[in-house]
Amino acid sequence: MKIALASPSFPSSITDGLQQLEKLTKEASAKKAEIICFPESFIPGYPYAEFNVEKATEQQLQDALAKAQQMAADNGITIILPTDWYTSEGFQNVAWVISANGERQGYQPKTQLDPTEDAIWTPGTERKLFEIDGVKFGIVICHEGFRYPELVRWAAVRGAKIVFHPHCAGSDEDGTSPAEWGSINNPYYEKAMMMRSRENTIYFASVNYSFQYPDSATSVIDPEGECVAWQPYSKPGVLVVDIDLEQATGLLAKRFKGELYQ
Repeated sequence: MKIALASPSFPSSITDGLQQLEKLTKEASAKKAEIICFPESFIPGYPYAEFNVEKATEQQLQDALAKAQQMAADNGITIILPTDWYTSEGFQNVAWVISANGERQGYQPKTQLDPTEDAIWTPGTERKLFEIDGVKFGIVICHEGFRYPELVRWAAVRGAKIVFHPHCAGSDEDGTSPAEWGSINNPYYEKAMMMRSRENTIYFASVNYSFQYPDSATSVIDPEGECVAWQPYSKPGVLVVDIDLEQATGLLAKRFKGELYQ
């Protein structure tokens, strides 16, 4: 199965985000990818102070999702689109799954907010599993994948072969740019990616923006915890990787004795 991870520049507006969405989706489709995932809160953009992102209206988000649905149908590819969303529970950080024929398959809300996000979003209350061509997958959003490993395991014990991890970590204003993937001098994020795959024996696909000073790279980690591909730091683009689903046995996840933690 070919998967694509988009590493775009931080969007200057919803219009800019949709333009990048279309460009990278077309590129992934041309390379025969079956699914493409974008970074956290891509529409309208994660509310970093340095970017002055305005809170989008419900109508703006509905319109953007409809355009993304058309892009998925036009290119015959499933899109995981992280966006803000107005729900019955409140204003949430979610990741929509749009099928290759443009239909909404539902969304995974961020259930574990970072403490700095408490005043921005309402946490979700439900975990979900998705499926494409018989392949089950889960989604964890940023903080969830880095600091709440049980959420990745939740998907793995239910048969997920891969967990997608849209996140937002870095800055365009200040910081340092890593020179080597997984270096001891890098922030902990890439080490956490390795563990999420290795402790469950599944693939972990982590997706970040192409910040000037990124804390992590957009990366695909195999079931042995090895990084098999990563997008060069600070370089916008789409990473397309052919993964061997037979390797994603979920062996360690299946051996989890959940009854001991009731």
